[in-house]
Amino acid sequence: MLVVEHQAYVFNLAYRVLGNEQEAEDTAQEAFVRAWQSLPRFRAQARFGTWMYRIVTNLCYNRLPRLRRELSAIGEDEIEDHADLQTGKADDGLEAAERRAWLHRQIEELPEAYRLLLTLRYQRNLPYEEIASVTSLPMGTVKTGLFRAKERLRSALETYEEARL
Repeated sequence: MLVVEHQAYVFNLAYRVLGNEQEAEDTAQEAFVRAWQSLPRFRAQARFGTWMYRIVTNLCYNRLPRLRRELSAIGEDEIEDHADLQTGKADDGLEAAERRAWLHRQIEELPEAYRLLLTLRYQRNLPYEEIASVTSLPMGTVKTGLFRAKERLRSALETYEEARL
């Protein structure tokens, strides 16, 4: 039951971070095996999903050593979270779909550390506290990383919009 409930997100998280479908499948499978083996040690202090995402994140760290370095390099500065990426314009269906596809490509080009934070925050809607717990990062680092990732995307989106005019 737990696998069925969490399998899609576990795979998507691994895929977003690793960028390779086969690696993501292997990581997801390994994550569930590790969770099963460690289930007797699971303390209900956190939600099962948070614990599971922590396992996936650690496995991704093991597969991408530079991810941990990038997360550490994000910085300790406490930065207020800013509004979601919004252009404030109403889009036609085709233009909106084109913009979304372009934005997804831009997300895939971000460093793994930023992709991980964006995935946890906006795909899974985890609060900052849970993201900090899952990634073992201070709250300020999580906020800084999300801020910087969104700034990169916002800047790229402005360039994209200017090129379309």
